[in-house]
Amino acid sequence: MTAASCAPTIEAARRDLGRRLKAAGIESPELDARLLVGAALDLDLTNLVAQANRTLSPNDAARLIAFGKRRLAGEPVARIIGEKEFWGLRFKLSRDTLVPRPDTETVVEAALDFARSVKPGPSRRILDIGTGSGAILLAVLSELPLATGIGTDISAGALGTANQNAASLGLSDRVTFVASDYFSAVTGTFDVIVSNPPYVRTADIESLAPEVRRHEPRRALDGGADGLVAYRMLCTQARNHLVQGGTLIVEVGHDQAEAVARLMTAESLSVIRPFRRDLAGVPRVVEGRN
Repeated sequence: MTAASCAPTIEAARRDLGRRLKAAGIESPELDARLLVGAALDLDLTNLVAQANRTLSPNDAARLIAFGKRRLAGEPVARIIGEKEFWGLRFKLSRDTLVPRPDTETVVEAALDFARSVKPGPSRRILDIGTGSGAILLAVLSELPLATGIGTDISAGALGTANQNAASLGLSDRVTFVASDYFSAVTGTFDVIVSNPPYVRTADIESLAPEVRRHEPRRALDGGADGLVAYRMLCTQARNHLVQGGTLIVEVGHDQAEAVARLMTAESLSVIRPFRRDLAGVPRVVEGRN
C-alpha cells in the first residue's frame, strides 16, 4: 500500500473534522469544518464539492491539522482563516480588528435607510469612528456609488487592514482612513456618522465567551466602568461634525439603548424611536439627528 493510498479524500477529511468539532461542543461543527477545509486547500464551495474525492496532499493535510487544532482550542474560524463575510462582502482581518458580527449589519441598514430615504441626494459624506477593518463604512459605500467616506482608528494595524479591504473591494478612490482618537484628526462635516465603539463594561470582559475574550483586541471591547465612555465622547463631539439634518448612528450593547439615547438628548440630538433591533430582537442601534 502506498502512502498516497492512505491519504483521506477532501470529503472524508471534512466529515472527520466535523465529527471532532461536534464532539468538542463547537456550536456549528459542519459549517466550521467546511470553512476550514476550504481555507486550508484554497477552495471555494463549488470546488469543494467538485473535488470531494481528491486525496489530500501532505501539505494540505498538515495545514488542515493545524487549523483543526486551533479551532478545537477555541480560536474563532474567522481568526484562523483571516477573513470574515459581512454584508455579503469579504473582509480581511488582523489582530487589531474585531471580527464583524451580523448584529453590526443593523448599523449599515440604518445608514442606508437614512441616506436613501430621509435625506436623499446625489452624494453623501460618511464618517466612521473606530473603523477597525472598515466593514461598516465600506459596506455603506458599496451600496451608495456616489458617496465618499472617512474612517478613523487609533490603531495603525487596523488602518492598514481597512486600506487592504478598500483596495480589494475597489473602493479606495472613495475612502480615506485616518489615524485619529475619536474626532481629534477629523475636519469638516458629514451627512452620516457611524460607529461601533467599545461598549463592554470593564468588569464584564472576563465573563465574555472565550472566543471573544481571548482573541478580540481588548481596546475594541472595553467601554470603561459603565460601558459608556465611548458614547460620551461620540455624543459630545458629533454635532460639530454633522451637517444640519445629519445623523449619528451607533451600535449599542444589549441593555444600553436608553442610556445612550439620554446622552444624545443631552447634546441636543433628536433620538429616533423605536430603536432599530437586530435579528434577535435586541435594541441594537441608537440614532440621533442634528
